[in-house]
Amino acid sequence: MKFRFIGLGVLLIVAGISLRVFFALPFAQGLLRDEVANQQLSIASYVARDIDHSIQARRALIGELSTALPPELLQQPEKLATWVRERQRVNPLFNSGLLVLRPDGNGLLAEYPAIAGRSNLVFSEIDWFQAALHADSPVMSKPERGRANGEPILIMAAPVRNAARQVVAVLAGVVVLNTPGFLDRLQEVRLGASGGFLLVSPADKLFVAASDPAMVLAPTPAAGVNLLHDRAMAGFRGTGITINAKGVEELSSMVTVPSTGWFVVARIPTAEVFHPIQAMRNFFLKNTLVVLFGTIAILMLVLPRLLRPLTSAAQAMREMADGTRPLAPLPVRRRDEVGDLVLGFNYLVERLYEKEAALKASEASMAFMAHHDALTGLYNRTMLEDRLQQAVVRAQREGSHFALLFCDLDDFKPINDQYGHAAGDGVLHQVAARLLDERRGTDTVARLGGDEFVILLTDLSDAHSGAIVVAQQLLETLSIPFNVGGKIFELSASIGIALYPGIGVSASQLMSQADIAMYRAKRAGKNKFCVFDETFESFSI
Repeated sequence: MKFRFIGLGVLLIVAGISLRVFFALPFAQGLLRDEVANQQLSIASYVARDIDHSIQARRALIGELSTALPPELLQQPEKLATWVRERQRVNPLFNSGLLVLRPDGNGLLAEYPAIAGRSNLVFSEIDWFQAALHADSPVMSKPERGRANGEPILIMAAPVRNAARQVVAVLAGVVVLNTPGFLDRLQEVRLGASGGFLLVSPADKLFVAASDPAMVLAPTPAAGVNLLHDRAMAGFRGTGITINAKGVEELSSMVTVPSTGWFVVARIPTAEVFHPIQAMRNFFLKNTLVVLFGTIAILMLVLPRLLRPLTSAAQAMREMADGTRPLAPLPVRRRDEVGDLVLGFNYLVERLYEKEAALKASEASMAFMAHHDALTGLYNRTMLEDRLQQAVVRAQREGSHFALLFCDLDDFKPINDQYGHAAGDGVLHQVAARLLDERRGTDTVARLGGDEFVILLTDLSDAHSGAIVVAQQLLETLSIPFNVGGKIFELSASIGIALYPGIGVSASQLMSQADIAMYRAKRAGKNKFCVFDETFESFSI
């Protein structure tokens, strides 16, 4: 019986190794290729969407700025320069500068920042300049090297029109292709050890960007050099294997950048993709004899004790049932019938652990939801009332000072009405983050519902001045535009402040006083704060 088991074991090992080498590994190689191709296509899609978003944001910005530029400033060089400088500093998406060009293209009216030699350039014959003169929306140049400094750039331009709809200037934004947050990731990020990305403009037959800096703005290969590249230039998008111009076989994935007609190529050498399969094949072939002799030796030692694991497992299970041994998975010594039995028991133990962990997680989630706002994660009204009551008790006992700020967003409802609740929820998320910014660990920020928030400031040496400083900071931070899904929203807030005066005022009275002060601030013109006191004097900004 022992030799039969050994012979069967040797036969199974030889058959198993042969199956792996001649059937399983090629099958695994195909699966690995498909898996890597899918991941590569996902990465390329992400990069393409990121590039598309960056370009759309810059197009939208240059369109907004061209509309916002007052035509009368074109006759006031100093004010025009100031206007351009301020817009560039507020939203510096065009890191190589904003330019205001004369309508005839002969020079600049203003630029920021200034680059040597650019003010003397003539733009009248440039394609993008001519297109901007007759366009109703922003236009984009083809990727090119700047005539002033030789850097690879992209230009967005839009006409500036007067009241009579005549073009009186052209506003242009210049961005360096490898600027941080634009196309720099294509050069910084690699796929594996030697793979990378390409960004190709089929219309211009140029590499717009690449992991290899030497390929930036280089012409694409001639037809016939790379067949998969030829298909991509003709419109194919997807994944395939090809041999590049250097003779290296690559797995490449192509995805379109919608707003430009460009496409992103994510590529990696197939030798790197299939390296694990090749390593496994070499390992199997080199170690076949070692595995055979080792298996024979192990069987000779193990077979006499074949049933011992079964009795050991049964004894351990009885001890766990009696409570003399903690419930825990058993070691699987062999994947045979005994091993299957132990695995089944271990699975049962794991399910018990999972149910216990799920119960604990559910309890923790319920505890969190009982004290926090579901949308923003801030404290809810219940937790605020508890914290406020604690602050009142501590103030009465220790003579400490605290203040309550009732914050209500101005003109928030139109965002939900015009852009939907998803946009409104995005704004509320960002409002919550800004309210938490710079708050101390002793402060409490809560959302009461809708667009109403409350900030409890405790342990203040001077409650009046401390509350005013925080209110001013909140008005400033909430006045910064909100960007939700590429849409810009501008909001303000009205803040009511209630100061704890001492014994005799309850938590509910403080909330009522802060609410009254908030409505007084809102009636005073919004974007203000008001402090509640006996004579109801208000302090506003």
